[in-house]
Amino acid sequence: MRTEIRLRHYSPRTEQTYQHWVRRFLTFHRYRHPKEMGAEAVKAYLEYLVENRDVSANTQKQALNALVFLYDQVLKQTLGELGDFARAKKPKRLPVVLSREETVALFACLTGTPALMVGLLYGSGLHAMECLRLRVKDIDFSQGQIMVRDGKGRKLTPMY
Repeated sequence: MRTEIRLRHYSPRTEQTYQHWVRRFLTFHRYRHPKEMGAEAVKAYLEYLVENRDVSANTQKQALNALVFLYDQVLKQTLGELGDFARAKKPKRLPVVLSREETVALFACLTGTPALMVGLLYGSGLHAMECLRLRVKDIDFSQGQIMVRDGKGRKLTPMY
């Protein structure tokens, strides 16, 4: 599985996540080989996640994507039709936005590296992992830009 993921240049986090979900799937089915199982086993596991583990819709989707990758790309075996299965419902939520006063208070509590990182995240729109992977050579003060390497989708993106 690791080889197939790396051949497709998926992020290391995706590799970890997919391996995690496959491990949990195999544990759920008492370590039977995936070739012995198929769409019904995947369907049973996805329903278990919703009904017994009360996972969110995105978590269930992530598990499904990992298992589809396992069957299609790693085992070279078509998974077949899953049919109808219990799906997690997405809750309706309004986004939480800090007021100007709350933002100022938050920045006042931070110093040093955390203050710099939060400032970059707030002001530039960087993702958390992009900020964590940032290096000095990625900052171009003369151009006033930050180069994001290995961002989402493995694109080289200038942030102004």
